[in-house]
Amino acid sequence: MEILSVSKSIESLDTPIAVLLYEDDQSNLSYLGDLQQEVKMLMQAENFKGKEDSVAKINLIKNQKVVTIYLGGLGKKEKVSLDNFRRTTALIIKRAKRDKVKDLLIYAGERLSEEVSKAIVEGAILGDYTFDKYKTKNNEEEKGKISKIELYGGDERGITVGKILAQAQRFVRDLVNEPGNVINPITLAEIAKKLAEEYHLECRIYDEKEIQEMGMMALWSVGKGSATPPRFIHLTYRPEGEPKDRIVFVGKGLTFDSGGLNIKTGDYMRTMKMDKAGACTVLGILKAVAELKLPVEVHGVIGAAENMPSGTAYRPDDIIRAMNGKTIEIDNTDAEGRVTLADALSYASNLEPSRIIDLATLTGACVVALGEYTAGLFTNDDEFGDEFLKISKDTGERLWKLPMDDKKLREKIKKGDGDVLNSGGRYGGAITAAMFLEEFVKEGIKWIHLDIAGPAYFKEEFGYYSKGATGFGLRTCVEYIIRKYS
Repeated sequence: MEILSVSKSIESLDTPIAVLLYEDDQSNLSYLGDLQQEVKMLMQAENFKGKEDSVAKINLIKNQKVVTIYLGGLGKKEKVSLDNFRRTTALIIKRAKRDKVKDLLIYAGERLSEEVSKAIVEGAILGDYTFDKYKTKNNEEEKGKISKIELYGGDERGITVGKILAQAQRFVRDLVNEPGNVINPITLAEIAKKLAEEYHLECRIYDEKEIQEMGMMALWSVGKGSATPPRFIHLTYRPEGEPKDRIVFVGKGLTFDSGGLNIKTGDYMRTMKMDKAGACTVLGILKAVAELKLPVEVHGVIGAAENMPSGTAYRPDDIIRAMNGKTIEIDNTDAEGRVTLADALSYASNLEPSRIIDLATLTGACVVALGEYTAGLFTNDDEFGDEFLKISKDTGERLWKLPMDDKKLREKIKKGDGDVLNSGGRYGGAITAAMFLEEFVKEGIKWIHLDIAGPAYFKEEFGYYSKGATGFGLRTCVEYIIRKYS
C-alpha cells in the first residue's frame, strides 16, 4: 500500500474521500465545499453524529459523477486520543476494502501533526491486514485490495515512522499466525537469520548442544520432549556512532505448547501456535529499530522450544539448574514459558544492559485478572514502568501495572526443594510468575515484564485488529526508544 501526503482540492479528486469527524463538530466537512450541506442532510437522515468508532458511507452525484464519501467518528473533541485516529481510520479502511475501493483520500484537518499522521497511517496499514495465505483465492477476492492512500496535510516523518511501525507489526502478525507445522524452533531461527541479513544485524544461533554447554538446562529441559530440538537466538542492532544506551528485549518463543506431561485439554491447546508471540514481537522490534536507525544498541534474545509430551519430556518434581546457577523445581510442566525465560533473562543480564524488557504470553491468570484486551506490566523500577505506561496510552496498547511487593505471595515460589518453584499456585498466578522471572534478572538492571497472554491473539476482529495475532507490544516498545533517546 502506497501512502503519501497531498494537498488537493475536492474538485481535483476522482477517488473516494474519507473524512474524520469529531462528535458534534462538523468543521472538517468544509473540505467538501459545496457538497457539505447535502452531506449534513444525509448525516442527519442516517443519524450519524461522529460518535467514537462509527462509520458511514454516503454516495452523491456531482457533475454527473458519483462521489463516495466515508465518514468516520472520532468521538468528543476534548476526549479524543491518538488511538481514536488509529481505530477510526482502520474501520474506514475495512469498510472501503469490502467496497473494493482501490484509492482513498483521508481528510482529518488542514495540517496534521507528526503524531496524528503516524496514528492515521498505522490505522490504515493495520486495518488493511488479513491472514489469508492458506486460502484459495478467486479473482474477485484478489481485486479487493487498497493500493494507495493520500493523506491530506500529512506530516512526512509521521507517515514514514507510521509505515515502519505498522509494517513491523504486520510482520509479527504473520509469524504468530503461522501454525506449528510451519514455524518450529529451527525454522524460527532461520527466520531470524534472514531478518539479520536483510537489516544488517548481528546474529548468533545456538543449537541444542551449545544450549547445554552454556548451562541453559532450563530451556533444554522444556524443549527436549519434542522431536524438534530447541534453539537459542541472539540478534544485535548496533547504531552508527556511540550508542546512547543498551537495551535487551527478551521474547518467549514456545512455537507450540501442548502443556507437556501436564497436557492441556483440546480447547486450551487450540491456538497455542500463539505462544511464540513474545519472540515474534522481539523480531519485529529489531526490524523496526534497524529501519528507523535509532541511536541505541538493541539486543533481541529468544529461547525457542516446543513443549511436547514424550518419553524424553521433563516431568513434575524435576529439579533443573538454570544458566545463572539457580535451581528450579518443576511443579507443573505447563508453566514452561517462565522456565525457558529463566535462561533467556540470565543470558540477557550477562550482556550488562541498562534495561531489559521481556514479552511473554505467560499466564491465563493475567487474562482472568485484566481481561483479554489488557496486558499486565510488572517492573522492579516504578519510574521505568510509569514511563512505559504513559507511552502505551498513545499507542493504544492497554497496559496495567500489577504489584510485586507481596512478600507472602513471593514465599509461594520459595517452598520447594530447589531455589524456586515454577508455579506459585492458582491465586495471584500472574504475580508469582513475574516474581519467578525476577529471580533471573541481575540486580541493578531495570526490568519490565509484559504478560501479553490476553491481547496477543483475538478470536474476533475489532478496531485495527483482525482475528488472530495482534503484534501487541511492538509499537509501545519502539516508541519508548524513540521518545527516550531520539
